Amino acid sequence: MGANESVEEMTAMENYQWYSKFMKECPSGQLTMYECKKVLGLENSTIQANNYVEKIFNMFDTNKDGLIDFLEFLAAINLVIRGKIDQKLKWYFKLYDIDGSGTIDKKEVISMLMAIQTINNNQDMTPEELTNLIFQKIDVNNDGELTLEELMNGMEKDEHFREIISKSFELSNVLQILQSERR
Repeated sequence: MGANESVEEMTAMENYQWYSKFMKECPSGQLTMYECKKVLGLENSTIQANNYVEKIFNMFDTNKDGLIDFLEFLAAINLVIRGKIDQKLKWYFKLYDIDGSGTIDKKEVISMLMAIQTINNNQDMTPEELTNLIFQKIDVNNDGELTLEELMNGMEKDEHFREIISKSFELSNVLQILQSERR
């Protein structure tokens, strides 16, 4: 999330609580990739889940120094907690666009959904079923690739689809791990 994107401000108390949790887990004031995986309990996870966590970590590491400091962490938490749906969609689109092409193909969606399913233990639909549903609903030109515009229009037009996508993109489990006092 860039500095120019507006998300409602967190209260001073919330900031303090997050700072305390962050410093408890990262006394150095910086979170490494390894520490991130350890905090989330994913240090021995599947390749897909590992790649997903690494991609999220790298997106939150806005200064690209290989570490997440508290300000980067707070911006990430703020997006998860208070981000508007269009902000989250843009962020997820960038996350899913593994090759940086500006579009998302079925292989990229399946790969990310497999990782999310591993982390969330969500088995409502297989990644393939959900991917096929996504492409049926919103790939309007049937080219096998989704643009950000197609994704945003699809979410805007179909409430049921919006619920399915929101659930599949959900990071609340990560937030729950971060909020819990236990490791």
